[in-house]
Amino acid sequence: MKITILTLFPEMFSALQASILGRAQKEGKLQIDVVNIRDYTEDKHLKCDDYPFGGGAGMVMMAQPVGSAIEAVDPEHKARRIYLSPKGEVFRQQKVYELLEYEHLVLLCGHYEGVDQRAIDLFIDEELSIGDYVLTGGELPAMVVADCVSRYVDGVLSPESLVQESFSENLLEYPQYTRPVEYRGLRVPDVLRSGNHAEIDKWRREQAELTTKKMRPDLLS
Repeated sequence: MKITILTLFPEMFSALQASILGRAQKEGKLQIDVVNIRDYTEDKHLKCDDYPFGGGAGMVMMAQPVGSAIEAVDPEHKARRIYLSPKGEVFRQQKVYELLEYEHLVLLCGHYEGVDQRAIDLFIDEELSIGDYVLTGGELPAMVVADCVSRYVDGVLSPESLVQESFSENLLEYPQYTRPVEYRGLRVPDVLRSGNHAEIDKWRREQAELTTKKMRPDLLS
């Protein structure tokens, strides 16, 4: 899969070169390109924002640089073009599976007071939000979407890592433990050290249900 991120602040995305995603890119299993929108502005001062018509606080990203950047990275509109916006559909696990159907995703990061609506109307397929709150820009949401989707690209993680994790079967993940057996008076449950895999699976299922009931009862409905 190829993920192209359009932003005014490409330096924020160094995190995507680390850990699992960084290794997957080096091995050629995943391609993440970060593109500076300023490279496509027609303004000699590299300006990409201006005051909003009608007045108001802040600045608005201009349609021309955004549109030109999108057309440059996806000239035939084969990619799924997504604008990260608090107005968008809330990003959930089911959406991750839907996005995996595309070979190329283009993620547009808004900033300041947002993006000129004409750029959205002309070039964007859908808007996504990572929650009901406002951030300074779309860079962090773009990282979230890229990270979530990339985990399911073939070869990025072992298949076993994607089984029985949070939100599979609408359940949260069961508690996890590692050594030592006892830490500050708290012990690892005996069943996990029993070697009885049937009982371990049963315990994990029960704990997943209990955790979901306590933390996210809405998932059970």
